[in-house]
Amino acid sequence: MSTQYATDFIKKTAIRLGFDFCGIAKAGYLDEDARRLEAWLNKGMHGSMQYMGNHFDLRVDPVKLVPGAKSVITFLFNYFPKEKQAHPTPKISKYAWGKDYHTVIKNKLHELMEEIRRNIGEVNGRGFVDSAPVLERSWAQKAGLGWIGKNGNLINKQQGSFLFIATLIIDLELSYDSPSVKDYCGTCTKCIDECPTEAILPNKVIDGSKCISYFTIELKDALIDEKMQGKFDNWLFGCDACQDVCPWNRFSKPTREEGFNPLNEILHFNEKDWEELTEEKFKLIFKDSPLKRSSFNGIKRNLNFIKNSASE
Repeated sequence: MSTQYATDFIKKTAIRLGFDFCGIAKAGYLDEDARRLEAWLNKGMHGSMQYMGNHFDLRVDPVKLVPGAKSVITFLFNYFPKEKQAHPTPKISKYAWGKDYHTVIKNKLHELMEEIRRNIGEVNGRGFVDSAPVLERSWAQKAGLGWIGKNGNLINKQQGSFLFIATLIIDLELSYDSPSVKDYCGTCTKCIDECPTEAILPNKVIDGSKCISYFTIELKDALIDEKMQGKFDNWLFGCDACQDVCPWNRFSKPTREEGFNPLNEILHFNEKDWEELTEEKFKLIFKDSPLKRSSFNGIKRNLNFIKNSASE
């Protein structure tokens, strides 16, 4: 079977399974990314996210993750909703409005891997969806799927940045796409200007320890630093401030994936509804939701924090 045939088969199958974009890069050591990640970690910009410093060698070398790896296939999956949250209401990042993306996309990666083995032959590989030490944005850029914006997000020229990134690392040689070399952000600084906590620094550096998403999702402390009081702009879980103002997101289209259809509660819960939510109801309503990552206690902590900020 020819390399081009295998490449075309994988890309066509990925689109049939619901992925919006597919690009392929040659597996290899990410030398520049390794230096950048090391500098970022040394400055403590990962906050309490100690896992970011774990398995450093795996993050920058796909062969360490998949022995004999030859290709890194990157997929983009649109999650932009056609609905909007009621106003005013505690805000939730759009990626978390529907089912947990890990589950939805992992199932599609498994299906794709089965199709590859059935139609191409014995291929070894592993699929990843934001759950292993893989530098997804770097591989997406190498696969020609977009560029890294000033807010640190991958931006795709056709659909903006409301896109999940998934990767499949396999030991099969394929035809490789040209990497994205042009940065279309230009002189625009809207994302930097809009960030409520000034977490977006020059040269595409993000201080993760200042990001609202870090405080509302990753931070497990019982209390949030008082220095952040009044800066959360009513964000209860995650933050889309930098994406909402990005001019490239005017090209965003509503997702076709039913699994990402918003929960009614996320669209319509007001502050009182969140306050009266019991742990039992939380577990029932959000059993398949990314909100589980913050836990019931974390959501209540976040709610109290933004409520106290508003009253001051």
